[in-house]
Parts: sequence; structure tokens; C-alpha cells
Amino acid sequence: MSTVTDVDGPVDLDRSPYRSRRGRRRTPLTVLGAVLRTLALLIATVLFLIPFYLIVRNALSSDLDITSADWSFFPSTIQWGNFEELFTDPSVNILRSLANSAIIAVLQTAGQLLLSAMAGYGLARIPYKHATKIFYGILVTLMIPPAVTFIPSFIIVSQLRWVDTLQGIIVPVLFSGFTTFLFRQYFLNFPKELEEAARVDGLGYFGAFWRVVVPNSGAFFAAIAVITFIASWNAFLWPLVIGQDSSMWTVQVALSTFLTAQTINLHELFLAAAVSIVPLVLVFVFLQRYLVQGVAETGIKG
Repeated sequence: MSTVTDVDGPVDLDRSPYRSRRGRRRTPLTVLGAVLRTLALLIATVLFLIPFYLIVRNALSSDLDITSADWSFFPSTIQWGNFEELFTDPSVNILRSLANSAIIAVLQTAGQLLLSAMAGYGLARIPYKHATKIFYGILVTLMIPPAVTFIPSFIIVSQLRWVDTLQGIIVPVLFSGFTTFLFRQYFLNFPKELEEAARVDGLGYFGAFWRVVVPNSGAFFAAIAVITFIASWNAFLWPLVIGQDSSMWTVQVALSTFLTAQTINLHELFLAAAVSIVPLVLVFVFLQRYLVQGVAETGIKG
């Protein structure tokens, strides 16, 4: 037994709560558990990176290397000319498709943040006798499959003559019941003291929302923006139906044209997929810390 002398007398280091973890004896089960956890993380990392490796590998290969029976980890010859071929392909204007996706994703993200945040704040803070009924009505819409509302939405857009227009793709999905639900949960946990201080200074609900609540909710807004931007960028079916002209294609629709019943262009398909992933990777890398923080701040427990 090892002891030291303290102001209150001798202290048994073996029983002291301040004993360093380094001094604890590592049992075989502890070592085995650490090894298994490390092995599981390595396997998960490899499985996660395999699709990205295949995309990059095939993007810099020829169609013969991609379909060859003799597999190699790297292409026999790196085809840097695939970039020029992709961006000069007359059948698919990939730059225009990327621009369309960027415009649609940014506007949809901004619109959902604005509308859903205001709706969620109203449901959480503004006293109204029908607020609970409206909230339950929004929750009911989350249980309706998108396929049920797809045809009615298309008919409305068609009657408005918004087919082959950006507003036809953007406007019908500007409001999200799920995003409204997340904002409501967040605003329920927002400190009321800050809003009360704003109302003492003469601000109403609208002024308190814009001058106090929004500036102090940057992390949560960023988290919702990341989720919404990624979902909008990856959308395929609605942009495919509404953006029928090639000038209105998004990048996801453009990707589908490289592999059809008439044409098979594998190397351009993989290269276009790699190019389309870059914006999402950049957004995720710079804002990933807000994802966990934003979900935690909604108050959802599970």
C-alpha cells in the first residue's frame, strides 16, 4: 500500500478517488475490448471509404478499365482527358446542371429556414387557441407518403405554367413540416428571459424573433441549413418531372443521362458523380459540428 501525507493526515493512494487512471491495472478483458473497438472502427472506416475510392478510381479510368475482368486498384493509365470530355460534352451541359442545382439548393434552403423558423416560433411562443390543432395538422402531413401528393402538386404547377422553370422546382417544397417541427422543439427550449427583456424594450413577437432569437440561434440554423441543402442537392424525381428541358436539368438528372438504354458512358458518369459530391463534402466538412449540436438542441430524446 502506498501513502502520502496530506494536511489532514496520511492518504491511501490505492483507495483515493484522485488516483490516476494510468495506475489502474488493465485486465485482459479491457485490452480485448479496446482491440475489438479499434478493429470495428477500422472496418467501418474502410467500408465507408470504398464507394468514394471506386468513384475516383473509375472517374480517372477508361471504359475498358472499368469493365475489365482483370481488376486493378489503380487504372492502367490515368485519363486526365476525362475532365475535358465531361465539360465539353454537347449532350450534357454539366456546368449548367451544377449551376441549376446550386441555385435550387440555396433558394430552397433559405426559403425553408425562413418559413419554417417563423412557423415554428409562432407555434412555440405566440398564444393562440388553435395553435395545438395547427401543430397536430402539420404532424399529420408527415405521415402522408410523398407519392400521394406528387400528382396533385404536378397538376398545380402545370396549371400555373411553371413546368421547365426554377420556381416550379423550388416553390412547392419551400415549406417543410418536419423542419417546422424541429424549429418548434428548439424554440420551446429557448430562454424566455431574453425574449422578455426584448419585450420590455418595446419589441413585439416579430421584433424579438429577428433581433434576439435568430442572432442567438446561429448553430441550430446552420445545422438545419446543412440538412436541407444536402436533401435539396440530392433531389431527383421532382426536378426530373418539372425540369423536362435539358437547360433546366439539375446535376442529379444530368447524371442519369450518362447511363440509358441507348448510351453507356461510364467514365463520364463516375467523373460527374465525383464532381457533384465536392460541394456536399465541403459543406459537410465546414459545418459538420453543427449537425450534432443542432439535433441536441431540438430537445428530442431517444
